[in-house]
This record gives sequence, C-alpha cells and structure tokens, in this order.
Amino acid sequence: MTAQANIKTNKPVKTAKKVSEKGETLSKLRIRVKAYESKILDASVKQIMDTAVRYDVSFYGPIPLPTEIKKYTVNRSSFVYKNAREQFEMRTHKRLIDILNPTQKIIEALTNLSLPSGVNIDVKMM
Repeated sequence: MTAQANIKTNKPVKTAKKVSEKGETLSKLRIRVKAYESKILDASVKQIMDTAVRYDVSFYGPIPLPTEIKKYTVNRSSFVYKNAREQFEMRTHKRLIDILNPTQKIIEALTNLSLPSGVNIDVKMM
C-alpha cells in the first residue's frame, strides 16, 4: 500500500475513498485469520489464496501480524512452597489478506470454504 504524506509535517494524510486510474472506486475485502497453531493457520491461508487465484482476483498477502502472547502464572501448591510457580502461555498467530475488487463469485466461494476447527476468520468490506 502506498500512503500519501503531508510535506510540512511528514504525517500520513487520510483519504476518504481510493480511486483507480479509470475513475472507479476501489473496494477491498480484508480477511484476518487467527489460530493457535501456525501450521493449521498457514494451511487455511493457502486455501484462501488458492480460491482467490482460481477466480482470478488480485490480492495482497498473506501478511503476518504480530503474534499475541498471553502468559499465566500459577502457584504449584496451594499453601506451602509459595515461591514455586509455573508459567503457561497461549500464542495466537494472525495473518492478513486483502482482496481487491471482490466479485460476488469470490465472496460466495470464500463463504463456502470448509476450514479446520480452531481457525477464526474476520471478514470486513472496506
């Protein structure tokens, strides 16, 4: 993605709608995929990308987003050995895919995909 910047302050300028060279407004389908296991996540993302290639749609991605790590510390025993503790963590891996100018066929194909359990998908139209 290219961003425009204000010359004086060097801060990005927000544009309301992106317009192509032909004068058409560009729509984007943003897909965020989350899973606890990275191998299942990568297989799901590959399945989404194969569907986009099959319907000849241009897309960006997969863009790896930062892994969210939740750490939990618990005591090993309830009363004695107060300093003995265990730490557990849950890692949430995330990927981002942008599909440019989606058609109705690609939207139907993406909704009909059967992805493995444990994969969470968020779809936004921008």
